[in-house]
Amino acid sequence: MTESLTRFDLPQSAIPTRWYNIQADLPRPLPPVLHPGTRQPIGPADLAPLFPMELIKQEVSQERFIDIPEEVREIYKLWRPTPLLRARRLEKALGTTARIYYKYEGVSPSGSHKLNTAVPQAFYNKQEGIQGITTETGAGQWGTAISQACNFFGLECYVYMVKVSYQQKPYRRAIIRSFGAQVTASPSDTTNCGRAALANDPNSTGSLGMAISEAVEAAATSGGKYKYALGSVLNHVLMHQTIIGQESMLQMKRAGDYPDVIIGCTGGGSNFAGIAFPFLRDKMVHGKDIRIVAVEPAACPSLTKGIYAYDFGDTAGMTPLIKMHTLGAGFIPPPVHSGGLRYHGMASIISELYDQKLIEAFAVRQLEAFAAAVTFLRAEGIVPAPEASHAIAQVIREAAAATAAGTSPVILFNLCGHGHFDMSAYDAYTSGQLTDFEYPEEAVATAMSALPKIDG
Repeated sequence: MTESLTRFDLPQSAIPTRWYNIQADLPRPLPPVLHPGTRQPIGPADLAPLFPMELIKQEVSQERFIDIPEEVREIYKLWRPTPLLRARRLEKALGTTARIYYKYEGVSPSGSHKLNTAVPQAFYNKQEGIQGITTETGAGQWGTAISQACNFFGLECYVYMVKVSYQQKPYRRAIIRSFGAQVTASPSDTTNCGRAALANDPNSTGSLGMAISEAVEAAATSGGKYKYALGSVLNHVLMHQTIIGQESMLQMKRAGDYPDVIIGCTGGGSNFAGIAFPFLRDKMVHGKDIRIVAVEPAACPSLTKGIYAYDFGDTAGMTPLIKMHTLGAGFIPPPVHSGGLRYHGMASIISELYDQKLIEAFAVRQLEAFAAAVTFLRAEGIVPAPEASHAIAQVIREAAAATAAGTSPVILFNLCGHGHFDMSAYDAYTSGQLTDFEYPEEAVATAMSALPKIDG
């Protein structure tokens, strides 16, 4: 352990040249993805209207490593490698015996980890001659990243933003528009899905499931001019994020340490996968004794309260059926200020890892998340994204447990983005206007009754 250093940087030559595909090392293969109409396993042709073929190949690939195109690595050089820091001031503030490190993805031009996958997705769409991309965004991090990536490659970009976030986060929609993208509050009157949702509830605050439906419809009815892009959940998206964990491994070596506990916040699962999957390979293949911990909001607890079952990825039932931990595609999240992490389902790979007990999961309430965020920013000087604050809350829990037990574990977490566009949420917290919300068990039961019926 290097006692005197706080920050551990890497040269640009250390930017990974390959993404790690965890599918190659899973103890058992993922359940098949099913066609929404036939309920039979889908093939590449079924996905072709939505995604470029290269991403479809990555989605189903069993290759352990997939080369990163040089054009993508050149753009990565704008911010990668990202720093890894020892949180010495936080350790002191907590009075903990634990050693705490964090990988900081907020240094990217878009302010979060999302650009790690937005760039290759835009690249592969451009390579296939696509005119533009349709997508959704919750808190706005993904919308910011994909609008920037589309700008890099000269693609049009249409973003459906969950209405409550559209209203709560005006500067997120402003930056999306500044990159040249069009951003629309969802549900909207521009699609059949949106009009149906508004007819059912004119005051709907929206959900990621609704916004996905609108973005998928817009792509599917474009006559091939546009493809759809997703910022989390899908296998290729999670794989693109593994550059985070690969860099972290090199940086932990520089620090002379190795994590006992790895923590990441989870909504759809992308930033958690990014830091966790390379270390999970150490656990599954090399027998490393490490704990991998996913942390989600108590208001949207897909892992801790959801059911592992086949469900649609969107509200309107246009997407393929994926086996995942789900709260039901009709889930409408409460309009809390704790940022994103409000998707009704969890990534298939992460759901499978949780089912196999290779990872743990905990839920954090909104007020605890913001209390942790304020503790961190006062100690370390960085304003964390509200999403990442859920991970920080779990870090504080783990640090307190270590101190009580007299142990000194090494804790590594992913600070997946900064909170500079989320200050209205911080203002609401510091002025005492935020309240807690925990998703009720009866709401879970109601949602589960509407799950698709799958034989076998």
